[in-house]
Amino acid sequence: MSPASIFGAFLQLILFSVLCQGLRLYSKAKLNYSRNHYKVMSRVLVTGGAGFIGSHTVDKLIEKGYEVTVLDNLERQVHLGRKPKYLNEKAEYVYEDVRSLKAWAKVLGDVQYVIHLAGAVGVGQSFWQPRKYMTVNTVGTANLYQVLMANRERAKKIEKIVVASSKSIYGEGAYLCEEHGVVYPGPRSTEQLKKKDWEQKCPICGRPVRPVGITEEKPAQNLSPYALSKYDSERLSLQFSEVLGIPTVAFRYFNVYGPRQSLSNPYTGVVAIFLSRLKNGKPPVIFEDGKQVRDFVYVEDVADFNVRALERGQGVFNLGTEKPTSLLEIVSILKGITGARVDPDVTGDFRPGDNRHDYADTTKLRREYGEYAFTDLKKGMEKLAEWSSGEEARDMFEREEVERKKFIQI
Repeated sequence: MSPASIFGAFLQLILFSVLCQGLRLYSKAKLNYSRNHYKVMSRVLVTGGAGFIGSHTVDKLIEKGYEVTVLDNLERQVHLGRKPKYLNEKAEYVYEDVRSLKAWAKVLGDVQYVIHLAGAVGVGQSFWQPRKYMTVNTVGTANLYQVLMANRERAKKIEKIVVASSKSIYGEGAYLCEEHGVVYPGPRSTEQLKKKDWEQKCPICGRPVRPVGITEEKPAQNLSPYALSKYDSERLSLQFSEVLGIPTVAFRYFNVYGPRQSLSNPYTGVVAIFLSRLKNGKPPVIFEDGKQVRDFVYVEDVADFNVRALERGQGVFNLGTEKPTSLLEIVSILKGITGARVDPDVTGDFRPGDNRHDYADTTKLRREYGEYAFTDLKKGMEKLAEWSSGEEARDMFEREEVERKKFIQI
């Protein structure tokens, strides 16, 4: 073979290699475009999307290129009859109620994903408004599946459903007995609480126990109508996940706090209630001795998991930080941030239905979604306080207490 022929063959080989590499790059670029284009064209329905957790979830979805429809009734107890200033203008809003089948039928028409966050929130109030809580939370969720069951072709287009459950379904927390290991005591008796004997005991031997993280395997106790309604919502979603073949995640939120949480709703989270009291120059009221611990998780972290769950996960997951913090510590942090000089009122009183301790075991969450750097509690509180400086805070705590004592006698 002549040198010219060898050179020609070599040149052809180079050109063929360049062409193959170009085709690979083109195919990869086309695939990435298709994925991004598909994401842009995907629509997510967020119920409760004008609310506390929902609005943060909407913001993150839009940042990631999703189209968003919000179904929200602008609950007066939360929004005081006004549209929030923080609503994302890029979302489409339908101001109707999840208790309406027609509302669900209207908003499910062109969505591929559902994040169902709408619900009535408030453990205490659920005792004297059980019908409201069961219809909003239980029936509201059942309506979603009623509409999907009536239109199975529509249901086939739903790729994922994410549902807001609650740690309240657990009731009491999980505890460790030196002799019997992890135990799940029932609620403390009124007789015990009247003696100001706040701590739990081992249900087997009666010895002192210490709190440990709650795993998803802990049996539900559902100590309030609110807890029962959230358990209903969770169970419905998982049952219909099997019936309709729709992958579903139910997050059991622990104590969510952060900007946009109502400062004028006495049935909202304890952090917002404490902050509202401090902003009004009044002492935060703490029941029992203030040493009870909870798991406080920042709202943007919760919203982040809501969005991540569209792409992975199936079943129930605790959504907390795995870090217990006492109520006395929460007040101390808020006082340090705000400069308030009001000490908490630790009443030594108790409320029926309150559990002693709870915080999350997040092993299952981390196994599915990987390690996650949750927002530091103090930094999260600082963000909440900064946001609250321009917000109205109507202290409604005393009115709530009058209402509670009117309906619940000890």
